[in-house]
Amino acid sequence: MITTLVILALSALFFVNGKIRSDLVALCALVLLMVCKILTPEEALSGFSNPIVIMMVGLFVVGGAIFKTGLAKMISSKILQLAGKSELKLFILIMVVTAFIGAFVSNTGTVALMLPIVVSMAMNANINPSRFLMPLAFASSMGGMATLIGTPPNLVVQEALENAGFDSLSFFSFTPVGLVCVLTGIIILIPLSKIFLAKKDDNNKKETSGGRTPKELAQKYQLSDNLYRLRVTSGSLVCNKTLQELNITQTYNLTILEIRRKSPSQGRFMKTVDQKLAGPDTELKENDILYVFGAFDKIELFARENRLSLTESRVAEFAGGPSDEKLSVQEIGIAEVLLMPDSKLINKAVKDSGFRDKYGVNILGIQRKNEYILSDIKEVKMHSGDILLIQGTWDSIARMSHKQSQWVVLGQPVEEASKVTLDYKAPVAALIMTGMIAAMVFDFIPIPPVAAVLIAAILMVLTGCFRNVEDAYKTINWESIVLIAAMLPMSLALEKTGASNLISEKLVSGLGDYGPLVLMAGIYFTTSLLTMFISNTATAVLVAPIALQSALAIGVSPYPFLLAVTVGASMCFASPFSTPPNALVMSAGKYTFMDYVKVGMPLQIIMGIVMIFILPLLFPF
Repeated sequence: MITTLVILALSALFFVNGKIRSDLVALCALVLLMVCKILTPEEALSGFSNPIVIMMVGLFVVGGAIFKTGLAKMISSKILQLAGKSELKLFILIMVVTAFIGAFVSNTGTVALMLPIVVSMAMNANINPSRFLMPLAFASSMGGMATLIGTPPNLVVQEALENAGFDSLSFFSFTPVGLVCVLTGIIILIPLSKIFLAKKDDNNKKETSGGRTPKELAQKYQLSDNLYRLRVTSGSLVCNKTLQELNITQTYNLTILEIRRKSPSQGRFMKTVDQKLAGPDTELKENDILYVFGAFDKIELFARENRLSLTESRVAEFAGGPSDEKLSVQEIGIAEVLLMPDSKLINKAVKDSGFRDKYGVNILGIQRKNEYILSDIKEVKMHSGDILLIQGTWDSIARMSHKQSQWVVLGQPVEEASKVTLDYKAPVAALIMTGMIAAMVFDFIPIPPVAAVLIAAILMVLTGCFRNVEDAYKTINWESIVLIAAMLPMSLALEKTGASNLISEKLVSGLGDYGPLVLMAGIYFTTSLLTMFISNTATAVLVAPIALQSALAIGVSPYPFLLAVTVGASMCFASPFSTPPNALVMSAGKYTFMDYVKVGMPLQIIMGIVMIFILPLLFPF
């Protein structure tokens, strides 16, 4: 037993330290349990065949398909349009919609999906986005409490009950608890976010990343100071040559953003000017108008050496449609992209980003903290947290939003934020997801939950909701899967060596005399405290058997105790590092660690107090 507790303590220490990946720490603990002969190889590896682990794999695939087909984004954006410009209404809708989506898919994916929509809606309502982003992250965790599959700790306590011979919880057994969590969160966060988050950067709005208008983005990055129009004349040296042949970027350090050409359609109601995004294979023709971004001396040199006509000194700003004076954003738009900490672009030069080749977009500028890099950017190496100003067709910008693990598209102009490009597979994904939920909800459908999830995952691939099988595998967070599979046998080791019984006896002897309510409160806040340092899944795996033994030792129902474990493990808000959603919104909302303490700590404590009294009412002792 001492060896098991030492291994557990060391694991917790390394989890808190964070210098070694959590899945590697879990695997090392698992190997030590085998080497020390505490668990047999079969017992130690049983976690990898556990239905929870297999179900989690399937849910990652299903959730990935929902995102890739645009289904979740379609639902959330339509509902968010109901808010108009009311700050309170928008706040409540964001919380409710996020919680609803988080009930069925991963909270990390939910936040990655909702973040650009929320930023755009906030800017459209003239409200600082920081008011909403932290509540957005918290709402995704609260929503996860509403269903069996919403958060991994729910599956963990379900497994603990089944293994102990108790009736399993149904798909919606958690729903009353989830609703109380969301309601409590909304009531508490309305004043807390107003006091601590609403005034953040109010006096310096131009530094807030968000869904700005084209004019605002042009002013922010000083595009109008460096944007010029050149006409290709009959004797120009660039006629009938491609941009790749001319190598303008390398030779002159200029970027051709757009090419306008007279359209062959001459009808009164037809488009008379075509806008084309400049690409390496674009061939220049006589009378083409080139919109060129760069320093004026370079522009003059380029025009002189290639016999081009400089039609005016500057282009004013971005416009909503074709214009002789302004760069169009009707077909070709601009947006801001926030680089994620694990992006493959970190420490790569702009010229090696592959944005133009892979996505058909140009990088025009970089915002790094409070500085703007606008010249010679092709040699600049990108850093975590950089905000890139990109330009491309709206379809290309929409494709960028599919790579949410690499970056988050923040700056689509507000006119385009509500125009969500829907993939034709979205109805198929909706049908499959509905079938999966029905199979898990209704007992008369003779399909086990794990089988329903696997069938849904396979159907998502076979019906083309992913481009290929590799894309489906990429949606799986293998670190989480290995962590769960490796930590599940730890609870078996604790039970096998008597450590669970010892801890539960200490809890019972210390708090049991004060009644089940006090004992449950002790378990809840112990779980809540551990989750601030260890992942919520690992905490649930460790505490669930202790809670079960404690309940049985004083002769009461284990259900409220195990529900206290899953709620305590999931409702952790006081640290940006306690859950992935908290960390995901930190850069976009420009939050500090103390912002999470000021807003998250009171919410976490109040949520715990409410749950201690609510859980026995929903699941009596």
